[in-house]
Amino acid sequence: MAGLPGSVLFCCTYNAIRSPMAEGLLKQMHGTRIFVDSVGVRSQEIDGFVIAVMDEVGIDLAKHRSKTFDDLEDTSFDLIISLSPEAQHRAVDMTRTMACDVEFWNTLDPSIIEGNREERLEAYRQVRDGLMQRIRRRFPTFGAPQI
Repeated sequence: MAGLPGSVLFCCTYNAIRSPMAEGLLKQMHGTRIFVDSVGVRSQEIDGFVIAVMDEVGIDLAKHRSKTFDDLEDTSFDLIISLSPEAQHRAVDMTRTMACDVEFWNTLDPSIIEGNREERLEAYRQVRDGLMQRIRRRFPTFGAPQI
């Protein structure tokens, strides 16, 4: 597992959709090999559609508790991946005096999609699947089974 960061923080606007998805996917893929956490610029209760689409891939986020950058007890991360422009600005501000890499993965907020329940769920699935692809590329398992 050489080349992988020891700790990763995913961040987005509310820590209710995108960053919990990414956190859950990376944890499922690498277990405890990488410490993974997620935060938002602000906090909001986890989105019910997130719980549903993550359950489809065997990840239970029903107990996820949203938190903000200010709630972090430790800010010693090797890599911060921001998933929204607002979170990117906060991550860059936070790391001005830290030796920490910051990557920006601009990711659609699926809650802005309108339509019936199935159309909205499909938007959340697309975000989940897009994050899964990026995570697989960025954090390869080097021959271990893929999620």
